Amino acid sequence: MKHYLHILATLGAGLRAPHSLSPGRRRLLGALPALAFAPGLLAQSPAPAIRVSKLNSFELRVSDVQRSLAFYQDLFGMPVQARYGQRLALRIGEGPQFMALRPLQTGESPAITHLGYAVENFAVEPLLTALASQGIDQIEAPEPSVPGLANAMKSWVRLRGATTELYFADARGLIVQLSDAAYCGGSGALGDGCEMLEAAPSGLMALKDINHFTAFVSDGAAANRFYQNLFGLSIQAYQGPNSPVTGIGDGYQFVMYAGPFPGGENAPVTIHHACFNMDGFDVDKILATLTAYGLTARSGTQSGPMIHYVSRRMPDRGGAEGGTPELYFTDPDGILMQLQDASYCGGGAYLGNECLAG
Repeated sequence: MKHYLHILATLGAGLRAPHSLSPGRRRLLGALPALAFAPGLLAQSPAPAIRVSKLNSFELRVSDVQRSLAFYQDLFGMPVQARYGQRLALRIGEGPQFMALRPLQTGESPAITHLGYAVENFAVEPLLTALASQGIDQIEAPEPSVPGLANAMKSWVRLRGATTELYFADARGLIVQLSDAAYCGGSGALGDGCEMLEAAPSGLMALKDINHFTAFVSDGAAANRFYQNLFGLSIQAYQGPNSPVTGIGDGYQFVMYAGPFPGGENAPVTIHHACFNMDGFDVDKILATLTAYGLTARSGTQSGPMIHYVSRRMPDRGGAEGGTPELYFTDPDGILMQLQDASYCGGGAYLGNECLAG
């Protein structure tokens, strides 16, 4: 209830920009009495077991690492900041945040494999203890190709050279990595050795940071409660009355857990897409750049590699009047990515930057 009262107060006076409530915010304010009674949705969380500060990495498994490397470097100029075997870590913005590429293993399809959080005061043993306190017990590290659902509510440590890397899978099979804030996929005990960037093309557009991930899960409400409790996260926006945006760190990054969907109540988790942000977000210019590079506009509900499209999130989903433009594209393997302004927080207004105060 305390968080519900906080939302009422921030909707009235604490929006990011000092202006009056938009029609979308007024509709959300009117919906809050119903939200207050949604089971556990706005319940006050206990002290978090683990404090996270930022989204700092994720990994793609791809059919051709060199082809994917050329694609992302041509578009965004992402230099390789670390290599380990066939795995490449591509710097996002000024780093150390990165996107890793690794080749498919037998039985796998192209996908986003896991997401990574930076943790305050990273130390493996205390983190394993904190995870165990939440019912997440340690096992031997599985092969990277093993799906997370096979090790739900388990944690493991994988040694990569001298670097100790910590992972866990939640109840829905979402694999999460926990690391130091300086982690860059490189060498050393903390994986923070990335001093020698490899030369890369300048890129057609410049990225700034990771903005968010959207995961399709069997129980979105339970997933939100789990991560709010585990990491002490709070809601920073709503994309519909039952679609909270769980904010991380600076009030712009977030992870959204969507579901269940018809027929998907028992389905394993899918990381549907990852989103980068950038300065100077301009829909028409970005689409023109993607088209000139060789991507084509989506036709209807078409899916597949090398396409782009814009979805407009309307006021009933927390967007602007006329729609908040959300720009998507797929890579050579058909993996879905999103691009938004650096101020995008998953909220209202044209740029999606009207969110609840932290």
